[in-house]
Amino acid sequence: MLERTDGLIVRVRPLTETSLIVHWVTRAHGRLATVAKGARRPKSAFQGRLDLFFWAELVWQRSRRSELHLLREVTVLDAHADLRTDWERVRLAGYAVQLLEASTETETPIPALFELLLGLVRHLNTHPAQGRVRLAYEVKLLALLGWPPEVPGQGLSDAARALLRELARRDWEALGELNPTPQTVREVDAWLRRLWRDQAGMGRRLHEGPDAEP
Repeated sequence: MLERTDGLIVRVRPLTETSLIVHWVTRAHGRLATVAKGARRPKSAFQGRLDLFFWAELVWQRSRRSELHLLREVTVLDAHADLRTDWERVRLAGYAVQLLEASTETETPIPALFELLLGLVRHLNTHPAQGRVRLAYEVKLLALLGWPPEVPGQGLSDAARALLRELARRDWEALGELNPTPQTVREVDAWLRRLWRDQAGMGRRLHEGPDAEP
């Protein structure tokens, strides 16, 4: 039985001389891994359709023996080509994927998290990577996972609490209007590190995004 959804390509690697493994974050099925047979052949139907952070519609066939499914068709909806011209943007998007992967199970529907990641990728396709964008993604992701920024007894300053609220509620475009002090940014960043470590159970945060800046 063939299944269809849309998703973001978050990792691509060779499987054989002719095939690829493509990892997705999808709207309807969460994180998926698929095999694109023959994708490395010069005349493959997949040529030009499988690259990092492509948003695409995929048709796939579920495997009965493993979590590696068969990719049948791909229709690119947006290649996000400009994002891949800037290493810092790619690094921030990759960091966002790492956090999502570390905090979710495979093949579990996560439509809200998919929308969050897609929104970030769209923003990075047209804007530079900024530390405040990284902080906003973390705050928004944690809120969707059940750790909202307003938690009693955190020991945060009023300025840090206010910044957390703004990071949680503002869309990507509006983040540029924020003007926090360096001290407040450092306080929020340190709080996020502790939360990932102590409450989200991740041991340590995979710090691959840009440093937070005022």
